Amino acid sequence: MQPALALGQTVHSVLESLSTLVVEDRLKESLVTKFEKAWEEISGKKGGFTTIEEEEKYKKRGIEMMERIIKNPGPILKKAIKIRQDLPYFWLSEEQNIILCGKLDWLEYLENVDSIRIIDFKTGKFDEDPDSLQLPIYILLATNCQTKKVYGAQYWYLNRDIQPVDVVLPTVEDATKRILEIARTVALARKLERFVCTRKDGCPACMPYEMVVAGKAEFIGVGGYNQDTYILQ
Repeated sequence: MQPALALGQTVHSVLESLSTLVVEDRLKESLVTKFEKAWEEISGKKGGFTTIEEEEKYKKRGIEMMERIIKNPGPILKKAIKIRQDLPYFWLSEEQNIILCGKLDWLEYLENVDSIRIIDFKTGKFDEDPDSLQLPIYILLATNCQTKKVYGAQYWYLNRDIQPVDVVLPTVEDATKRILEIARTVALARKLERFVCTRKDGCPACMPYEMVVAGKAEFIGVGGYNQDTYILQ
């Protein structure tokens, strides 16, 4: 657990709770009040915070995001579709026993075309890498885990923007090819119990786990989806 992750989780949990409400009720209770209640779940070490000052800095950022949404709710006050699965998933390849799962932040319902638009809430300071796997995964989940056609996608950088910005989705065919190729590589590595890292000095994705194994992390509890949660010393 790290402060930026704690901030993102809290903002997303508040916004996700709105999608189950009818449009008229979504802003009845102040988003700032909801955020402050949700923040209690990750306060202190649970959120990876090492000082009171550090926690207050991140909490202030979250409140500013809530205030920005209150003033410019945009899609928040439009119809939305909620996928019934807590963690949406589908068979990417039954033959190779590969399942793709993931969460979609918001699916705006576009009544005039009877379709959905994927909206992803961004709480970090930097733009999403154009080459990331996020959009290919999103288009596959949205296509396979609900019945409406996917009309488009947007990123909403809550740290700075008052409204979402359009992003270009890959085709389902291109997304399937790209994700399946990676999934097959991972599946084979797991089967052989051998994964060769292309970085000689290790990669940032592995280093935190290596520190946990080396005893250089503090266990702080069990988080969502029954995951052990640590903070690095």
